[in-house]
Amino acid sequence: MSLIERRSGKRNVVLIETVDAAGMAASEARLGAAHRQWLATTGFRPVPGAVALLPDAKGHVARVLVGVDRTDPLPSFGDLPRRLPEGSYEIADDGVIDDHDLLALGWALGAYRFERYRNTKGREPASLCVEGATLRSLQPVIEATMQVRDLVNTPTEDMGPEQLSEAIRAHAAEHKAKVREWVGDELLEANFPTIHAVGRASHRPPRLIELTWGKNSNPKLVIVGKGVCFDTGGLDIKPSDGMRWMKKDMGGAAHAIALAGLVMRARLPVRLTLLVPAVENAIAGNAMRPGEVIRTRGGHTVEVDNTDAEGRLILCDALAFAAEQAPDLIVDFATLTGAARVALGPDLPALFTNRDQLADHVIGAAEAVHDPMWRLPLWRPYRRMLDSYISDFANAGPSRHAGAITAALYMERFIPDSQNWMHLDTYSWNDGDRPAHPRGGEAQGLRAFFRFLSERYS
Repeated sequence: MSLIERRSGKRNVVLIETVDAAGMAASEARLGAAHRQWLATTGFRPVPGAVALLPDAKGHVARVLVGVDRTDPLPSFGDLPRRLPEGSYEIADDGVIDDHDLLALGWALGAYRFERYRNTKGREPASLCVEGATLRSLQPVIEATMQVRDLVNTPTEDMGPEQLSEAIRAHAAEHKAKVREWVGDELLEANFPTIHAVGRASHRPPRLIELTWGKNSNPKLVIVGKGVCFDTGGLDIKPSDGMRWMKKDMGGAAHAIALAGLVMRARLPVRLTLLVPAVENAIAGNAMRPGEVIRTRGGHTVEVDNTDAEGRLILCDALAFAAEQAPDLIVDFATLTGAARVALGPDLPALFTNRDQLADHVIGAAEAVHDPMWRLPLWRPYRRMLDSYISDFANAGPSRHAGAITAALYMERFIPDSQNWMHLDTYSWNDGDRPAHPRGGEAQGLRAFFRFLSERYS
Protein backbone atom coordinates (compact mmCIF):
# COMPACT_ATOMS: atom_id res chain seq x y z
CA MET A 1 0.00 0.00 0.00
CA SER A 2 2.93 2.33 0.56
CA LEU A 3 5.98 0.77 -1.08
CA ILE A 4 6.20 -0.33 -4.69
CA GLU A 5 9.18 -1.74 -6.50
CA ARG A 6 10.68 0.60 -9.04
CA ARG A 7 9.84 -0.68 -12.50
CA SER A 8 12.24 -0.47 -15.42
CA GLY A 9 11.59 2.55 -17.56
CA LYS A 10 9.29 4.30 -15.12
CA ARG A 11 10.08 8.01 -15.20
CA ASN A 12 6.92 9.79 -14.04
CA VAL A 13 8.11 9.98 -10.46
CA VAL A 14 8.98 12.96 -8.27
CA LEU A 15 12.28 12.94 -6.42
CA ILE A 16 12.36 13.66 -2.69
CA GLU A 17 15.58 15.20 -1.39
CA THR A 18 16.46 15.16 2.30
CA VAL A 19 18.01 18.41 3.55
CA ASP A 20 19.17 19.99 6.77
CA ALA A 21 20.89 23.23 7.71
CA ALA A 22 24.36 21.83 7.03
CA GLY A 23 23.45 20.52 3.59
CA MET A 24 21.13 23.27 2.41
CA ALA A 25 23.77 25.25 0.52
CA ALA A 26 24.72 22.22 -1.57
CA SER A 27 21.05 21.53 -2.27
CA GLU A 28 20.41 25.10 -3.43
CA ALA A 29 23.45 24.92 -5.70
CA ARG A 30 21.80 22.05 -7.58
CA LEU A 31 18.58 24.01 -8.08
CA GLY A 32 17.77 26.55 -10.74
CA ALA A 33 17.27 30.24 -10.03
CA ALA A 34 13.48 29.93 -10.12
CA HIS A 35 13.43 27.20 -7.48
CA ARG A 36 15.87 29.11 -5.27
CA GLN A 37 13.59 32.13 -5.50
CA TRP A 38 10.58 29.91 -4.69
CA LEU A 39 12.27 28.71 -1.49
CA ALA A 40 13.03 32.28 -0.50
CA THR A 41 9.49 33.45 -1.31
CA THR A 42 7.84 30.66 0.69
CA GLY A 43 10.26 31.08 3.61
CA PHE A 44 11.40 27.46 3.59
CA ARG A 45 13.80 26.51 6.36
CA PRO A 46 15.40 23.03 6.43
CA VAL A 47 14.17 22.10 9.91
CA PRO A 48 12.92 18.56 10.63
CA GLY A 49 9.50 18.01 9.10
CA ALA A 50 9.52 21.08 6.85
CA VAL A 51 8.43 20.35 3.26
CA ALA A 52 8.91 22.36 0.09
CA LEU A 53 7.08 21.43 -3.12
CA LEU A 54 9.06 22.81 -6.04
CA PRO A 55 6.88 23.36 -9.15
CA ASP A 56 7.75 22.89 -12.77
CA ALA A 57 6.78 25.28 -15.56
CA LYS A 58 3.31 23.70 -15.81
CA GLY A 59 2.56 24.00 -12.12
CA HIS A 60 3.14 20.32 -11.30
CA VAL A 61 5.39 19.16 -8.49
CA ALA A 62 8.90 18.72 -9.90
CA ARG A 63 10.87 18.00 -6.74
CA VAL A 64 10.30 17.80 -2.98
CA LEU A 65 12.65 18.99 -0.27
CA VAL A 66 12.06 17.62 3.22
CA GLY A 67 13.90 18.74 6.33
CA VAL A 68 15.29 15.92 8.46
CA ASP A 69 17.16 15.29 11.66
CA ARG A 70 20.15 13.15 10.71
CA THR A 71 20.02 11.32 14.06
CA ASP A 72 16.34 10.39 13.61
CA PRO A 73 15.04 10.96 10.06
CA LEU A 74 12.21 8.45 10.33
CA PRO A 75 9.48 10.88 11.55
CA SER A 76 10.08 13.37 8.73
CA PHE A 77 9.40 10.69 6.12
CA GLY A 78 6.51 9.25 8.12
CA ASP A 79 4.60 12.48 7.56
CA LEU A 80 4.89 12.43 3.76
CA PRO A 81 2.48 9.73 2.47
CA ARG A 82 -0.57 11.70 3.63
CA ARG A 83 0.95 15.13 3.24
CA LEU A 84 2.20 14.97 -0.34
CA PRO A 85 -0.14 15.01 -3.33
CA GLU A 86 -1.14 11.59 -4.59
CA GLY A 87 1.35 10.15 -7.00
CA SER A 88 4.65 8.28 -7.18
CA TYR A 89 7.86 9.43 -5.54
CA GLU A 90 11.46 8.28 -5.19
CA ILE A 91 14.23 9.16 -2.77
CA ALA A 92 16.92 11.29 -4.41
CA ASP A 93 20.47 9.99 -4.10
CA ASP A 94 21.90 13.46 -3.43
CA GLY A 95 20.13 14.03 -0.10
CA VAL A 96 21.82 14.22 3.30
CA ILE A 97 20.46 10.81 4.42
CA ASP A 98 22.08 7.79 2.80
CA ASP A 99 19.98 5.14 4.55
CA HIS A 100 17.12 4.82 2.09
CA ASP A 101 15.81 1.72 3.84
CA LEU A 102 15.17 3.73 7.00
CA LEU A 103 13.43 6.49 5.07
CA ALA A 104 11.25 3.94 3.28
CA LEU A 105 10.35 2.37 6.61
CA GLY A 106 9.27 5.75 7.95
CA TRP A 107 7.15 6.25 4.85
CA ALA A 108 5.43 2.88 5.29
CA LEU A 109 4.77 3.47 8.99
CA GLY A 110 3.20 6.83 8.24
CA ALA A 111 1.01 5.49 5.43
CA TYR A 112 -0.86 3.12 7.76
CA ARG A 113 -4.49 3.72 8.65
CA PHE A 114 -6.92 1.34 10.35
CA GLU A 115 -10.15 1.66 8.36
CA ARG A 116 -11.86 -1.68 8.90
CA TYR A 117 -14.93 -0.07 10.44
CA ARG A 118 -15.15 3.10 8.35
CA ASN A 119 -17.81 3.41 5.67
CA THR A 120 -15.94 6.31 4.10
CA LYS A 121 -12.30 5.59 3.44
CA GLY A 122 -9.58 8.22 3.52
CA ARG A 123 -7.53 9.20 0.49
CA GLU A 124 -4.92 6.79 -0.77
CA PRO A 125 -1.42 7.60 0.45
CA ALA A 126 1.23 8.71 -1.99
CA SER A 127 3.43 5.86 -3.23
CA LEU A 128 7.17 5.52 -2.77
CA CYS A 129 9.09 3.68 -5.47
CA VAL A 130 12.07 1.74 -4.14
CA GLU A 131 14.61 -0.73 -5.35
CA GLY A 132 13.55 -4.36 -5.31
CA ALA A 133 16.21 -5.21 -2.70
CA THR A 134 14.86 -2.53 -0.36
CA LEU A 135 11.34 -3.81 -0.76
CA ARG A 136 12.35 -7.41 -0.08
CA SER A 137 14.30 -6.35 3.00
CA LEU A 138 11.59 -4.15 4.49
CA GLN A 139 8.37 -5.90 3.54
CA PRO A 140 8.47 -8.56 6.30
CA VAL A 141 9.07 -5.97 9.03
CA ILE A 142 6.43 -3.65 7.61
CA GLU A 143 3.84 -6.42 7.43
CA ALA A 144 4.67 -7.56 10.98
CA THR A 145 4.31 -4.00 12.26
CA MET A 146 0.95 -3.63 10.53
CA GLN A 147 -0.19 -6.91 12.04
CA VAL A 148 0.58 -5.66 15.54
CA ARG A 149 -1.30 -2.44 14.83
CA ASP A 150 -4.28 -4.24 13.29
CA LEU A 151 -4.58 -6.75 16.13
CA VAL A 152 -4.39 -4.06 18.81
CA ASN A 153 -6.78 -1.70 17.03
CA THR A 154 -9.48 -4.33 16.55
CA PRO A 155 -12.27 -4.05 19.15
CA THR A 156 -12.57 -6.91 21.60
CA GLU A 157 -15.81 -8.27 20.15
CA ASP A 158 -13.79 -9.15 17.04
CA MET A 159 -10.50 -9.86 18.82
CA GLY A 160 -11.04 -12.32 21.63
CA PRO A 161 -9.02 -15.39 22.60
CA GLU A 162 -10.36 -17.35 19.63
CA GLN A 163 -9.30 -14.65 17.16
CA LEU A 164 -5.79 -14.58 18.62
CA SER A 165 -5.72 -18.30 18.04
CA GLU A 166 -6.77 -17.78 14.42
CA ALA A 167 -3.93 -15.29 13.89
CA ILE A 168 -1.46 -17.84 15.22
CA ARG A 169 -2.91 -20.61 13.11
CA ALA A 170 -2.55 -18.44 10.00
CA HIS A 171 1.19 -18.18 10.66
CA ALA A 172 1.34 -21.90 11.33
CA ALA A 173 -0.33 -22.71 8.02
CA GLU A 174 2.03 -20.42 6.12
CA HIS A 175 5.19 -21.81 7.69
CA LYS A 176 4.13 -25.42 8.35
CA ALA A 177 4.27 -25.06 12.13
CA LYS A 178 2.29 -27.05 14.68
CA VAL A 179 -0.36 -25.60 16.99
CA ARG A 180 -2.05 -27.02 20.06
CA GLU A 181 -4.37 -25.39 22.58
CA TRP A 182 -5.76 -25.90 26.03
CA VAL A 183 -9.21 -24.31 26.31
CA GLY A 184 -11.47 -23.77 29.33
CA ASP A 185 -11.27 -26.53 31.92
CA GLU A 186 -8.55 -28.23 29.90
CA LEU A 187 -6.27 -25.63 31.46
CA LEU A 188 -6.93 -27.10 34.90
CA GLU A 189 -6.37 -30.64 33.67
CA ALA A 190 -3.04 -29.58 32.12
CA ASN A 191 -1.97 -27.59 35.21
CA PHE A 192 -2.35 -24.00 34.05
CA PRO A 193 -4.41 -22.81 37.03
CA THR A 194 -3.69 -19.08 36.98
CA ILE A 195 -4.63 -18.70 33.31
CA HIS A 196 -7.92 -20.43 34.11
CA ALA A 197 -8.53 -18.34 37.22
CA VAL A 198 -8.15 -15.04 35.38
CA GLY A 199 -10.30 -15.96 32.39
CA ARG A 200 -13.00 -18.21 33.83
CA ALA A 201 -15.58 -15.43 34.33
CA SER A 202 -15.78 -14.56 30.63
CA HIS A 203 -18.34 -16.00 28.23
CA ARG A 204 -15.34 -16.74 26.02
CA PRO A 205 -13.25 -19.43 27.69
CA PRO A 206 -9.57 -18.78 28.42
CA ARG A 207 -6.95 -20.67 26.49
CA LEU A 208 -3.24 -21.23 26.11
CA ILE A 209 -2.07 -21.37 22.50
CA GLU A 210 1.23 -23.02 21.61
CA LEU A 211 2.96 -22.89 18.23
CA THR A 212 6.13 -24.90 17.56
CA TRP A 213 8.40 -24.68 14.52
CA GLY A 214 11.93 -25.56 13.47
CA LYS A 215 14.40 -28.38 13.89
CA ASN A 216 14.81 -30.01 17.29
CA SER A 217 18.58 -29.78 16.89
CA ASN A 218 18.52 -25.96 16.78
CA PRO A 219 18.74 -23.70 19.87
CA LYS A 220 15.38 -23.38 21.60
CA LEU A 221 13.72 -19.97 21.62
CA VAL A 222 10.45 -19.32 23.46
CA ILE A 223 8.43 -16.16 22.80
CA VAL A 224 5.57 -15.42 25.20
CA GLY A 225 2.88 -12.75 24.81
CA LYS A 226 0.27 -11.47 27.25
CA GLY A 227 -3.11 -11.96 25.60
CA VAL A 228 -5.64 -10.17 27.82
CA CYS A 229 -8.18 -9.34 25.14
CA PHE A 230 -10.06 -7.03 27.46
CA ASP A 231 -9.34 -6.04 31.04
CA THR A 232 -12.15 -4.77 33.21
CA GLY A 233 -9.87 -5.07 36.21
CA GLY A 234 -12.01 -7.92 37.48
CA LEU A 235 -13.71 -7.38 40.84
CA ASP A 236 -11.12 -4.67 41.51
CA ILE A 237 -12.84 -2.93 38.65
CA LYS A 238 -11.18 -0.13 36.74
CA PRO A 239 -12.77 3.33 36.53
CA SER A 240 -14.24 4.22 33.14
CA ASP A 241 -11.24 6.20 31.93
CA GLY A 242 -8.92 3.35 32.91
CA MET A 243 -11.05 0.78 31.10
CA ARG A 244 -11.65 2.78 27.93
CA TRP A 245 -8.72 1.45 25.90
CA MET A 246 -8.34 -1.98 27.46
CA LYS A 247 -8.88 -3.66 24.09
CA LYS A 248 -5.13 -3.00 23.73
CA ASP A 249 -4.23 -5.20 26.71
CA MET A 250 -3.41 -8.01 24.28
CA GLY A 251 -0.63 -5.89 22.77
CA GLY A 252 2.00 -8.22 24.18
CA ALA A 253 0.42 -11.15 22.37
CA ALA A 254 0.28 -9.10 19.16
CA HIS A 255 4.03 -8.46 19.42
CA ALA A 256 4.79 -12.11 20.18
CA ILE A 257 2.70 -13.35 17.24
CA ALA A 258 4.26 -10.89 14.81
CA LEU A 259 7.80 -11.61 16.03
CA ALA A 260 7.25 -15.35 15.70
CA GLY A 261 6.08 -14.74 12.15
CA LEU A 262 9.26 -12.80 11.39
CA VAL A 263 11.44 -15.54 12.87
CA MET A 264 9.77 -18.19 10.72
CA ARG A 265 9.73 -16.05 7.58
CA ALA A 266 13.46 -15.39 7.97
CA ARG A 267 13.98 -19.09 8.67
CA LEU A 268 16.24 -18.35 11.63
CA PRO A 269 17.95 -21.56 12.79
CA VAL A 270 15.99 -21.95 16.03
CA ARG A 271 13.52 -24.38 17.55
CA LEU A 272 10.74 -21.85 18.11
CA THR A 273 7.92 -22.05 20.62
CA LEU A 274 5.29 -19.31 20.77
CA LEU A 275 3.07 -19.23 23.87
CA VAL A 276 0.05 -16.94 24.15
CA PRO A 277 -2.18 -17.19 27.22
CA ALA A 278 -5.39 -15.60 25.93
CA VAL A 279 -8.14 -14.48 28.30
CA GLU A 280 -10.72 -11.83 28.99
CA ASN A 281 -10.59 -10.47 32.54
CA ALA A 282 -14.33 -10.20 33.08
CA ILE A 283 -16.77 -9.99 36.00
CA ALA A 284 -19.32 -12.69 36.86
CA GLY A 285 -20.36 -14.83 39.80
CA ASN A 286 -17.35 -17.10 39.31
CA ALA A 287 -14.82 -14.28 38.91
CA MET A 288 -11.49 -14.51 40.71
CA ARG A 289 -11.75 -12.71 44.06
CA PRO A 290 -9.22 -10.61 45.99
CA GLY A 291 -7.72 -12.70 48.77
CA GLU A 292 -7.85 -16.01 46.94
CA VAL A 293 -4.71 -18.15 46.93
CA ILE A 294 -3.77 -19.95 43.72
CA ARG A 295 -1.19 -22.69 43.41
CA THR A 296 0.56 -21.89 40.15
CA ARG A 297 2.11 -24.22 37.59
CA GLY A 298 5.51 -23.27 38.96
CA GLY A 299 4.53 -24.66 42.37
CA HIS A 300 4.41 -21.28 44.13
CA THR A 301 1.29 -20.23 45.98
CA VAL A 302 0.13 -16.72 45.11
CA GLU A 303 -2.31 -14.54 47.00
CA VAL A 304 -4.48 -12.41 44.72
CA ASP A 305 -3.97 -8.99 46.24
CA ASN A 306 -5.52 -7.26 43.24
CA THR A 307 -7.53 -8.81 40.42
CA ASP A 308 -6.36 -5.99 38.14
CA ALA A 309 -2.81 -7.36 38.30
CA GLU A 310 -3.96 -10.22 36.09
CA GLY A 311 -1.38 -10.08 33.32
CA ARG A 312 1.43 -11.39 35.50
CA LEU A 313 -0.85 -14.20 36.64
CA ILE A 314 -1.47 -15.58 33.16
CA LEU A 315 2.16 -15.03 32.22
CA CYS A 316 3.55 -16.87 35.22
CA ASP A 317 2.00 -20.17 34.12
CA ALA A 318 3.24 -19.64 30.56
CA LEU A 319 6.74 -18.71 31.77
CA ALA A 320 6.89 -21.75 34.03
CA PHE A 321 5.89 -23.93 31.08
CA ALA A 322 8.52 -22.23 28.92
CA ALA A 323 11.23 -22.77 31.54
CA GLU A 324 10.43 -26.49 31.68
CA GLN A 325 11.77 -26.72 28.12
CA ALA A 326 15.16 -25.31 29.24
CA PRO A 327 15.47 -23.10 26.14
CA ASP A 328 18.41 -20.97 25.18
CA LEU A 329 16.25 -17.87 25.65
CA ILE A 330 12.79 -16.82 26.84
CA VAL A 331 11.42 -13.46 25.66
CA ASP A 332 8.07 -12.15 26.84
CA PHE A 333 6.06 -9.10 25.76
CA ALA A 334 3.32 -7.58 27.89
CA THR A 335 1.27 -4.43 28.28
CA LEU A 336 1.89 -5.03 31.94
CA THR A 337 1.97 -1.87 34.06
CA GLY A 338 0.92 1.74 34.04
CA ALA A 339 3.94 2.31 36.23
CA ALA A 340 6.23 1.76 33.23
CA ARG A 341 4.41 4.56 31.42
CA VAL A 342 4.73 6.85 34.43
CA ALA A 343 8.46 6.14 34.57
CA LEU A 344 9.29 6.24 30.85
CA GLY A 345 6.30 7.72 29.07
CA PRO A 346 4.41 6.17 26.15
CA ASP A 347 7.28 5.91 23.66
CA LEU A 348 9.84 3.89 25.64
CA PRO A 349 9.11 0.26 26.53
CA ALA A 350 10.73 -0.90 29.75
CA LEU A 351 13.25 -3.71 29.32
CA PHE A 352 14.04 -6.16 32.10
CA THR A 353 16.49 -9.03 31.87
CA ASN A 354 18.56 -11.22 34.16
CA ARG A 355 21.61 -10.95 31.88
CA ASP A 356 23.58 -7.74 31.29
CA GLN A 357 24.96 -9.08 28.01
CA LEU A 358 21.46 -9.61 26.63
CA ALA A 359 20.45 -6.08 27.63
CA ASP A 360 23.48 -4.56 25.93
CA HIS A 361 22.84 -6.55 22.76
CA VAL A 362 19.15 -5.74 22.35
CA ILE A 363 19.59 -2.06 23.23
CA GLY A 364 22.31 -1.85 20.60
CA ALA A 365 19.91 -3.44 18.12
CA ALA A 366 17.19 -0.97 19.15
CA GLU A 367 19.48 1.96 18.45
CA ALA A 368 20.47 0.52 15.08
CA VAL A 369 16.87 0.25 13.86
CA HIS A 370 15.48 3.36 15.60
CA ASP A 371 13.14 1.32 17.80
CA PRO A 372 13.99 2.61 21.29
CA MET A 373 13.64 0.99 24.69
CA TRP A 374 15.09 1.60 28.15
CA ARG A 375 16.38 -0.87 30.69
CA LEU A 376 15.01 -0.85 34.23
CA PRO A 377 16.56 -2.89 37.05
CA LEU A 378 15.40 -6.12 38.64
CA TRP A 379 16.01 -4.61 42.08
CA ARG A 380 15.48 -7.71 44.18
CA PRO A 381 15.16 -5.97 47.57
CA TYR A 382 11.77 -4.80 46.26
CA ARG A 383 10.50 -8.36 46.41
CA ARG A 384 9.40 -7.46 49.93
CA MET A 385 6.65 -5.32 48.40
CA LEU A 386 4.94 -8.56 47.29
CA ASP A 387 5.11 -10.29 50.67
CA SER A 388 2.02 -12.20 51.77
CA TYR A 389 1.17 -13.44 55.25
CA ILE A 390 -0.78 -16.40 53.86
CA SER A 391 1.07 -17.58 50.73
CA ASP A 392 4.55 -17.64 49.19
CA PHE A 393 3.97 -14.14 47.82
CA ALA A 394 1.21 -11.93 46.37
CA ASN A 395 0.59 -10.73 42.84
CA ALA A 396 0.60 -7.08 43.99
CA GLY A 397 0.91 -5.08 47.19
CA PRO A 398 -0.20 -1.89 48.93
CA SER A 399 2.77 0.22 47.81
CA ARG A 400 2.52 2.21 44.59
CA HIS A 401 6.29 2.46 44.36
CA ALA A 402 8.27 0.76 41.56
CA GLY A 403 5.25 -0.96 40.03
CA ALA A 404 6.97 -1.98 36.80
CA ILE A 405 9.89 -3.43 38.76
CA THR A 406 7.76 -5.40 41.21
CA ALA A 407 5.73 -6.83 38.32
CA ALA A 408 8.93 -7.98 36.62
CA LEU A 409 10.20 -9.39 39.93
CA TYR A 410 6.97 -11.34 40.30
CA MET A 411 7.52 -12.99 36.92
CA GLU A 412 11.20 -13.59 37.60
CA ARG A 413 10.15 -15.93 40.44
CA PHE A 414 9.10 -18.40 37.75
CA ILE A 415 12.42 -18.22 35.87
CA PRO A 416 15.29 -20.48 37.06
CA ASP A 417 18.54 -18.68 37.82
CA SER A 418 20.24 -20.52 34.97
CA GLN A 419 17.65 -19.43 32.40
CA ASN A 420 18.24 -16.51 30.01
CA TRP A 421 15.14 -14.31 30.16
CA MET A 422 14.03 -10.95 28.76
CA HIS A 423 10.80 -9.08 29.50
CA LEU A 424 9.46 -6.03 27.66
CA ASP A 425 6.76 -3.94 29.34
CA THR A 426 5.35 -2.14 26.29
CA TYR A 427 2.52 0.36 25.89
CA SER A 428 1.64 -0.84 22.35
CA TRP A 429 -0.29 2.35 21.74
CA ASN A 430 -0.09 5.90 20.40
CA ASP A 431 -2.34 8.31 22.26
CA GLY A 432 -2.37 10.73 19.33
CA ASP A 433 -1.22 11.09 15.73
CA ARG A 434 2.48 11.72 15.16
CA PRO A 435 4.53 11.34 11.98
CA ALA A 436 5.13 7.61 11.38
CA HIS A 437 3.07 6.82 14.47
CA PRO A 438 -0.68 7.17 13.82
CA ARG A 439 -3.09 7.10 16.72
CA GLY A 440 -3.92 3.62 18.01
CA GLY A 441 -2.06 0.34 18.19
CA GLU A 442 1.70 0.42 17.84
CA ALA A 443 4.62 -1.99 17.56
CA GLN A 444 7.25 -1.05 20.15
CA GLY A 445 10.35 -3.19 20.39
CA LEU A 446 9.37 -5.48 17.51
CA ARG A 447 12.06 -4.33 15.08
CA ALA A 448 14.66 -4.22 17.85
CA PHE A 449 14.01 -7.78 18.97
CA PHE A 450 13.95 -9.12 15.44
CA ARG A 451 17.31 -7.49 14.78
CA PHE A 452 18.63 -8.90 18.06
CA LEU A 453 17.38 -12.43 17.35
CA SER A 454 18.69 -12.30 13.79
CA GLU A 455 22.15 -11.41 15.08
CA ARG A 456 22.05 -13.91 17.93
CA TYR A 457 21.00 -16.87 15.79
CA SER A 458 22.23 -15.98 12.32
